[in-house]
Amino acid sequence: MEWYHYLLIGLGALLILLISVLLIRTACFKPKKEKVLDIEKIEFDKDGAVSCLQELIRCKTISYDDPRLEDDAEFEKFINLLPTLYPNVLQNCELKRFDGRALLFRWKGKSDADPVVLMSHYDVVSVVEENWSKPPFDGVIENGELWGRGVVDTKATFNAVMYSINMLIGQGFIPQNDVYMAFSGGEEVNGPGAKNIVEYFKQNGVSPQLVLDEGGAVVNNVFPSVNKPCGMIGIAEKGCINLKYTVKSSGGHASAPKPNTPIVRLAKACDKMEKNPFRFKLTEPVAKLFDKLGRESTFLYRLIFSNLWLFKGLLNKICIKNGGDMNAMCRTTVAFTQAEGSKGMNVIPPVASMVSNIRLNPCDTVDSAVEYIKKTIDDDNVQLEIISAYNPSRISRTDVPGYAKIESAVKCTWENVLVSPYLMVQCSDSRHYGEISDRVYKFSAMDLTNAERSGIHGNDERVRISAIYKSIEFYLRLLKQC
Repeated sequence: MEWYHYLLIGLGALLILLISVLLIRTACFKPKKEKVLDIEKIEFDKDGAVSCLQELIRCKTISYDDPRLEDDAEFEKFINLLPTLYPNVLQNCELKRFDGRALLFRWKGKSDADPVVLMSHYDVVSVVEENWSKPPFDGVIENGELWGRGVVDTKATFNAVMYSINMLIGQGFIPQNDVYMAFSGGEEVNGPGAKNIVEYFKQNGVSPQLVLDEGGAVVNNVFPSVNKPCGMIGIAEKGCINLKYTVKSSGGHASAPKPNTPIVRLAKACDKMEKNPFRFKLTEPVAKLFDKLGRESTFLYRLIFSNLWLFKGLLNKICIKNGGDMNAMCRTTVAFTQAEGSKGMNVIPPVASMVSNIRLNPCDTVDSAVEYIKKTIDDDNVQLEIISAYNPSRISRTDVPGYAKIESAVKCTWENVLVSPYLMVQCSDSRHYGEISDRVYKFSAMDLTNAERSGIHGNDERVRISAIYKSIEFYLRLLKQC
C-alpha cells in the first residue's frame, strides 16, 4: 500500500473522530434541569397602581443637555406628588436629596449588613408632540395600553418599586435587610445624581448585596431558534466614546477641486472603519448567554454554540452580516452619526468633521479603541478628538444570592420564561455602582413587545396595562426575598 493511502486513511479517521466529537458535544449541550418553584399568588390594587403611574407621567420631567431648558417646577411637582401617591414610604423611610435631582430613600430592615439598592430614573427625553398619536403627558389609557413619555423609560419601574414598598409597609412587612430606593432626575443627560449617591455609599461603607436598575426585559425572538420568552438580566454594560474626526484644508471654489478634499478624506476614513470592524471577542456575559440560550435552540445552532472552538469564525461572519444586537454584544461597534462640511454648495470646506458613537466591548478600553481607529484610518490629516468617553462597566457575578433572587422573581412572575445573563449594549446609571459592588444587575421588570421597545426615546411610547401589573408582581416577589 502506497504512503498516500495511509495518509488518506489517517485523514479519514481524523475526520470521523472530529465529527464524533462535534456530535457528542452537541448531544450533551441541552437545557439544564431547573428547580421547580413554589409560586405565590400576588394580589394588589391594580387600578390604584396604574393611577399612580398616570400621575407620574403627567409631570413633564424632561431633561436637556442645556439645563436652562429644563422646567424645575415640573420636577418639584413630581417630588411633591410622592407623599400623596406613596404615603407609607414617605412616612416610614428616610429621604436624602443630592445634586442631580437624586432621591435616596432608606427602608430599614432587620439588618443593615447586606442592603439592597433598587434604582430608576424619573427624568425623560424630550418629545415632538405633533408626531404623537396621543398627548405624551396626559397618561391616556386606550385599548389596554397606557401612553406617555417615560412610561417604559423608566417611570413604570419607579412606580413599581414605590408602590410595592408602600404596600408592604402597609401590611407590616419588614425586610431582612435595608432596602434603598435610588432615583435620579438626570439619567438621560448623564447627570451627577447616581454618582453622588454612590459617593455617599462609599463614605458610609454601604456595600449592597444586589443593585437593580433598568436594562433587559422579558422579550421574545431574542435568540436564534428560541421560541420561549427570555428574561434578560444584564450583568455588564458596554462603554462609550463619542469621537470627532476633523480634516482641515485651504478651502477654495468647488469648480477646481484638488485631490483628497476634507470630505473625501473623511469618507475614506469612514469606509476603512466599515470594512475593518473591531475584532470578534466573546466576553463572560456573552459566553453565559450563549451557554444558557444556545441549549434551547435547534440542532444546527446547538452544534455551533457547543463547539465555538471550531465555529467562532462562522459565528463572527453571521454577526457581521446580520448586525443588530448579536453583533453588538460580540465586538466594539462604531456608528457614524453626525457630519458637517461647507455651508456653501459650491465651496470646498476649510474644515469638515464627523462624529462616531462607539460602544466598547468589555475587552476594550477607551485608549485601546482610539488607538485601533487611528491605526485603521492611517491618515495623519484626520485629527481625532474625544468628546466624551467612559470605559465598560465591571462584570457582575451570577453565582451569588442577589442574582438568584432576581432570577427567582422573574421565573415566578412570567410563565415558561428562560432567564439568562447578557451584555447590555446601552448605558445606564448603574455603571457607577461598579465602584462599590460586583453585584449590579440591569433588568427592566416588564415583558415588552418590539413595538413597546421601539417607543423608548421615540414617538408614541406606551405599554400594555398587563405589563404594568407584572412589574409590580416582580418587585413584590423580589422584596419578600430581601
